[in-house]
Amino acid sequence: MKDSNKRPQGKHAAKMELANRLFFRLYQCANMLHKTGSRAIEAEGLTTQQWAVLGALSREEAHAGMGIGDLARYLMVSRQNLAGLVSRMERDGHLSIASDTRDRRSRIVTMTESGRHVWQALAQPKIRAYYEEILADFSINDTAHALHYLLKLLENMKRLDKEQLKGQDDDQTE
Repeated sequence: MKDSNKRPQGKHAAKMELANRLFFRLYQCANMLHKTGSRAIEAEGLTTQQWAVLGALSREEAHAGMGIGDLARYLMVSRQNLAGLVSRMERDGHLSIASDTRDRRSRIVTMTESGRHVWQALAQPKIRAYYEEILADFSINDTAHALHYLLKLLENMKRLDKEQLKGQDDDQTE
């Protein structure tokens, strides 16, 4: 009986050790992406956070711009963190911020012509070269599998985030 009780304990301990290693590696990867990715595009005056904003706004569905809240949700950052970043990018001429014609309280962020030039002509070739270097020893299958598992992790994190927010809302209404 003791062996059957120890086996799940051992499996659980092994799974938790692997989980700890996995999440620590994700943390390290995020930090290295910021460090090495920013170096790849620093000549354009961009950081990886600005790269993400320009990338989000370069999508066809965002051609007319995005509301600050929508952009924050898409990038999975707080509105407060995004506000300072967007203000700096507006100051640098990459973005334009205007009131939403449908709701004056909302602001729409669009990429300026200058921002589009920096993104398409200057940053994109360097970003592609960065991807090629980082993924040089990945096959297409390796890349697809990595993406699959990262998306799975992301979906689980988003589910947990919703549950935590719901729990906070429930706590505040009691």
